[in-house]
Amino acid sequence: MDTGGVSPFQTSWLMWALLSAAFAALTAIFAKVGVENIDSDLATFIRTVVVLMSLALILVATGKFNSAEPITSRTWVFLTLSGLATGASWLCYFRALKLGPATLVAPIDKLSVVLVALFAFVFLGERPSANGWLGIGLIATGAVILAIKR
Repeated sequence: MDTGGVSPFQTSWLMWALLSAAFAALTAIFAKVGVENIDSDLATFIRTVVVLMSLALILVATGKFNSAEPITSRTWVFLTLSGLATGASWLCYFRALKLGPATLVAPIDKLSVVLVALFAFVFLGERPSANGWLGIGLIATGAVILAIKR
């Protein structure tokens, strides 16, 4: 497959998804330790500032801070909604980590995978395969099993 001079490393969604999972796992571990002695909302703020500064540096370093195309109002609306949802998710996640064990909080948080599939089905018209639905069901089942008190 011709990738126009871009390495397969840069265009592999699976590789980026696996890296995302690995960094998300580290996020839970680092956050659980980091939130031990401070308010969870303050911890979320600190994390957000670090993410913002890191992304700004990456954009400046790669010359991507300026968009080649104008950004439409629709794009602004949906990216704003996404940002608000991310902020709410992070606040809830850090509060959950403050109150509960990372080994339970992180898997329950991953019920977002199930919700993404359902929302994508309803709102975006995406249709997972039978294997896809099976995997989604297994994720939901695993999260419920982990949440049941022993």
